Formats: sequence, structure tokens, C-alpha cells
Amino acid sequence: MKQLLYPQEIEVFYLIPAIRKAVAVQLKRQGKDQKEIAELLGITGAAVSQYMSKKRASEIKFDDAILAEIEKSVDKIKEPMDSVRETQRILNLIRQSKLICQYHRKFTKGIPKNYCACFKK
Repeated sequence: MKQLLYPQEIEVFYLIPAIRKAVAVQLKRQGKDQKEIAELLGITGAAVSQYMSKKRASEIKFDDAILAEIEKSVDKIKEPMDSVRETQRILNLIRQSKLICQYHRKFTKGIPKNYCACFKK
């Protein structure tokens, strides 16, 4: 049975790592090495290695629209704080598009198909 998670926990446990992984993959495609990627993202080289080997953050597959936004973000990341800002931008897009509800239902028990606590007042 799935554990009851808050939308914020979905972001911390699943979305932020998945965004970092997608950014790391794009940075690697641009020719950055593991150390450079780790420094830009403010994470360890081991984390980058796990992203690349699919041992971490493989539960989420972003749609083409989010991947396109992540690709735009990669060009803006020149220092670690840029990655924080761009991660927040992507998270906001996921919230605004209500994709957060899809992920919330995937990882949390008892959320009906047409309801998401993320936006219910």
C-alpha cells in the first residue's frame, strides 16, 4: 500500500531529483563532466553518477513540454544558484499545469482520480 504523502513531499522525494537528473543528462550532452555537473547542481559526484546510471530518480518520466523547459533551463545554469532558480521555475510549471496532481496520485494512497489535494481549498 502506498504511503500518504503531502504534495510538498512529492516535490522533495520525486520531482526535484527527477529535475536534477534531467538537467544532469542535458549538461552531460553538452560535454560537461561529472565534477562540473555536480558543482553546477550543488550535489555530489556520486549523485550525478546515480542519475546517469538510472539508480536514482527513475520513477518520473516528464512529458515533452516539461523536458523542453528543462532544456531551456540548462542554458541558463552557470552557477549553483542558477540551478535552484531554474528548479523552482520548473516546479512552478508542474504546479500550474496541475501535473503535480498526477504525480501525487501515483505516489500516494487514496487520492481519487478526479481529485487532488494540491489544489483543493
